[in-house]
Amino acid sequence: MNKVNIKEKLSLFSDHWNPRIAGELNGQHVKLVKFRGEFVWHKHEEEDELFYVVEGEFDMQFRDKTVRLREGEFLIVPRGVEHRPVAEEEVAVMLFEPATTVNTGDAGGGLTRKGLDKI
Repeated sequence: MNKVNIKEKLSLFSDHWNPRIAGELNGQHVKLVKFRGEFVWHKHEEEDELFYVVEGEFDMQFRDKTVRLREGEFLIVPRGVEHRPVAEEEVAVMLFEPATTVNTGDAGGGLTRKGLDKI
């Protein structure tokens, strides 16, 4: 049982779209990620995802609407819902999701990250 300082963990990396595992509980990963720009449209057939904004803000785009998330806010994207995060400026986000979740979901491609680093 060790406490985790989120800002300290975020200072350990600067790349975008490459989540790190900061904790694990009940088959879930607590991940930290920074991103800027547009991600790929994707969905997760079996997993819900929680996006909590630590620093900055971003838009979560859905096919029928866009939700702006600011520091201190979170959004749960239910399984099966197509989505795409977009950030005009760098944003730091904490993710809560099942350990089996692949960041690009059904889209695959060059932004897919497997075997995530633990920090």
